Amino acid sequence: MKENNNSAYENMSPAKVRSLIREGKITWQTSGMCRGFAQANLVILPKEQAYDFLLFAQRNPTSCPLLEVSDAGSRTLKYIAKDADIATDIPKYRLWENGELSGEYTDVERFWRDDLVCFLIGCSFSFEAELISSQIPVRHIEQGRNVPMYNTSIPCVSAGIFKGNMVVSMRPMTEREAIAATAITAAMPRVHGKPVHFGDPSKIGIKDIAAPDYGDSVTIKDGEIPVFWPCGVTPQAALMAAKPPFAITHAPGHMFITDILNSSLKN
Repeated sequence: MKENNNSAYENMSPAKVRSLIREGKITWQTSGMCRGFAQANLVILPKEQAYDFLLFAQRNPTSCPLLEVSDAGSRTLKYIAKDADIATDIPKYRLWENGELSGEYTDVERFWRDDLVCFLIGCSFSFEAELISSQIPVRHIEQGRNVPMYNTSIPCVSAGIFKGNMVVSMRPMTEREAIAATAITAAMPRVHGKPVHFGDPSKIGIKDIAAPDYGDSVTIKDGEIPVFWPCGVTPQAALMAAKPPFAITHAPGHMFITDILNSSLKN
């Protein structure tokens, strides 16, 4: 398990952090970087499959809250980041072929095509600054780890070729903290909103809380319960089920950092 101290990047501007990522100087998970600014999940698909995925995102807004959709073939964004290159500005990408993971890369310029459409999806990292400012612990940041994420038995609404179950991220906290966290995150639906489950992981199909499907395990202290939020890794599960011939995503926890303030994403 690789641990990284992201506090050095906590007060850095998104543009500066993106430039360090583009230069290959940051290659690890981005939780805690650029505090106050929204982070985003990424799905890139050929135009042929893009409409089905757009419907999937619209029908599953808690798992796939769209922040921006690019023009076909464009590596730039119009609304959530200036002077960004979507093919270079994420620390780690995943390449998928026919639903199978074929490789991980620090940039995807070599794979770029004129028919590719980029979907930027809200990320729960974006509400963590709000939790911390309210004295609610965020354990994976405390421990310098990636957030633990799990496949569940919670079904998504299908759309075209895309289907599957929700992936969730987990943060342990006391019941009192969980109530406060629910109120805070419910006001931020564009970055997944409120939790979908508290407590017993088996109720949503998670067999071993100590063995996340993505990310790293974290300590759950006595008196704490696991609290689960919808997660932007859900599209990766849908990709594996749909098996499109080509797709690119972020690697779990390695997000695109936007120029958008979290405060602008509140109700």
